Amino acid sequence: MAAADGDRPRSEGKISGFSYHLATDPELMTVELPVALDLNSSRVIDVALDVGRIFSAPNKIVLSDTSDTTHSRTNDLLAVQLKQNVESAFAIVGQASRLSLTSSDNQTGATPALRPLIAPNATPYHLTISQFAPRPDLPRDNPLTGEGVALGSKLFFDRRLSSTDRQSCAACHRPNDALSDPRRVSRGVTGALGARNAPALENLAWKSSFFWDGRSPTLRDQVLQPIQNPVEMHDTLSDVVAKVSADNNYPRLFANAFGSPEITSDKIARALEQFLLVQVSFDSKYDRVMNGQTNFTAQEQRGFELFNTEYDPYHGQYGADCFHCHGGVLFQSQNFANNGLDSAFYDLGRYKITKRAGDEGKFSVPSLRNVAVTAPYMHDGRFRSLDEAVEHYCTGMKRSATLDPNLAKHPGGGVPLNAADKKALVAFLKTLTDEKFLRPPAPIN
Repeated sequence: MAAADGDRPRSEGKISGFSYHLATDPELMTVELPVALDLNSSRVIDVALDVGRIFSAPNKIVLSDTSDTTHSRTNDLLAVQLKQNVESAFAIVGQASRLSLTSSDNQTGATPALRPLIAPNATPYHLTISQFAPRPDLPRDNPLTGEGVALGSKLFFDRRLSSTDRQSCAACHRPNDALSDPRRVSRGVTGALGARNAPALENLAWKSSFFWDGRSPTLRDQVLQPIQNPVEMHDTLSDVVAKVSADNNYPRLFANAFGSPEITSDKIARALEQFLLVQVSFDSKYDRVMNGQTNFTAQEQRGFELFNTEYDPYHGQYGADCFHCHGGVLFQSQNFANNGLDSAFYDLGRYKITKRAGDEGKFSVPSLRNVAVTAPYMHDGRFRSLDEAVEHYCTGMKRSATLDPNLAKHPGGGVPLNAADKKALVAFLKTLTDEKFLRPPAPIN
């Protein structure tokens, strides 16, 4: 998929926008680049994209009133030309050797295999997902087992993971609220308030970074941070390991999952990672409609159409444009975005991690599954209801240098939906609630 959006001056002095999107199956692009590889060592290949060629070669594209927008529509010649240009705009600019593998236990030069930590008799866990969902990239060194998931569940609800023995992970990620927190921000064991809303924890197996700013690359890294955070659980890993080890039941459970009764912070993280990876949600009314088991109401159907339709008056389309950031079966189609909450940022979001100016005000884009039960909304919990959140995208968006292009192309405060369409959109969002997912996990045996 490719997209380009921006502003351009017109001859009469007015500012107009352009929007080029390639997003449907006929316009999927394949880029093939010849390169000579040295397979005796790990290599880094540098690939460059010449943006100028997207508008110049092999097809010359001129901004005009008749060709300033496309969204991969049927028989859209401009989309075909853009596809050809993008495919030819990449080039290999170099390659460099990464650290060669010359250790005594690997003389072949091959990448060493990850060594999973698993008990010999552990039972493989059968993860059930939607037929429409892509296969998740699960950690190779921490395979899912029934014993590992059960241990992670017990730890998730264990209050001894906090310094006061009074707060578990579930205190801020409640099962009945889709593992989210109904408070605007959570309160830690010392009474201190957090700075951001605790997000829902479903379908994490498809995410590549965690926290609102993406500072953790894996769940295994993420789960240990709240335990040590002085504003949250305010404990130390050594103290938690000692408390868990003192429980007569835990050594047996760790042995069943990982092969030895020794308890370490790494094993605690692995068990929590396994538990969170299996928290999948694909049994909502929406899923049953997609599977042909039921139908939307007329209002829900209208909301579904609005959700998945472009707002493009030039071509006679008046949708709500939601699918750009929340598309696909996961209802989450991009990682980070500035959705126009503020024009000046009191929380710089992703910028705090990357230090790139283009990331100011960007936050992780959440999935909309179970969104009707995960209020309040946004990274700071500023909106108390779905109606308020929808209204933001209709009248409340604020402009800034990093505003997402899919939102910046709209005039004024957002997409101008009428009252009936706003209600229809909310009605559709409520079909994403998975009642089975809201039930607390069965207690460990």
